[in-house]
Amino acid sequence: MMNWEEVAGNSVLLPSQPKALIHFLGGAFVATAPQVTYSWLLEALAAEGYGIIATPFINDLNHSAIAQRALNRFETAYQRLGLFRRYLPIYGLGHSMGCKLHLLINSLYDVNRSGNLLISYNNYPARQAVPFVEQLNSLVEFDLEFTPSPERTYDLVRNDYKKTRTLLIRFQNDTIDQTQELKPILEERHPHLVSYLQLSGNHLTPVNPKEWNWQPGNNFSVLDAFGQWVKQQFYSDITQLKKEVLRWLDPINN
Repeated sequence: MMNWEEVAGNSVLLPSQPKALIHFLGGAFVATAPQVTYSWLLEALAAEGYGIIATPFINDLNHSAIAQRALNRFETAYQRLGLFRRYLPIYGLGHSMGCKLHLLINSLYDVNRSGNLLISYNNYPARQAVPFVEQLNSLVEFDLEFTPSPERTYDLVRNDYKKTRTLLIRFQNDTIDQTQELKPILEERHPHLVSYLQLSGNHLTPVNPKEWNWQPGNNFSVLDAFGQWVKQQFYSDITQLKKEVLRWLDPINN
C-alpha cells in the first residue's frame, strides 16, 4: 500500500516502478493540502502506476512567483527522489487556478513536459476572483491585479507556450470555467496537439474526499434518499473524469 510522504514541501505518492510522473497543482482555495482535498483522484491515478508530486501553495496576487516556486519545489523533489536516473514522462495536471500555473510554467520556463491536463481552467481578474478587491480598486490609490493579468497570461500562452500535448476538460455545470477562452489560443499555437472534453459535473468535481461518509438513518427518509443520490452522482462524475484522464495519458491501454 502506498502512503503519502512529504518531500521538499511537496506531497508525494510514488509507486515502486512509476510509468510516468504527474505534477499536480490545485485550485486557489483548496491547494494548501492537495493530498487531502484531491485524494480520491490522485490516489486513483497512483494506483494505475503514475507517480504523483502535488505541490501545495497559498494564493496571492503574484501568480508568476507562485508558478516559479511550484516548479522549484517539484524539481527539488524530482532530484531528491532520484527520478532523473531513468527516463520518465512528466505531465502537468492542474485544476482551476492550477491550470494557469501550469500554463505559466510551460510558457516562462525551459521545461520538458510530455503533456498538460487542464481541468476547469479559470483566469478571472482579481476584482472577480478575490473578495473586496473591487471595492479597494474603487479608491484612487489602489489598482490591484494578478501578475500576470488575464490578458498578459493569454499573450504569454499565445507566444511562448512550449510544444506539448494538452487536454482541456470542462464540466457541464461549471459556471466559472473559462476553457472556451483558452481553447482557441492553444489551438492557434499548436493546432494538432490540443484535445477537448466536456464531462458531467461541476467546478468542484475534482475536489474530493477519500471516503464519502453519508450514513442513512435507522428509518430511511427522503433526506437519506437524496444523500444516496448525491453520493452516486459524485462518484459517477469523478470516476468518468479518472477514466478520461487515464485514456488520454495512455490511449493504447485504456
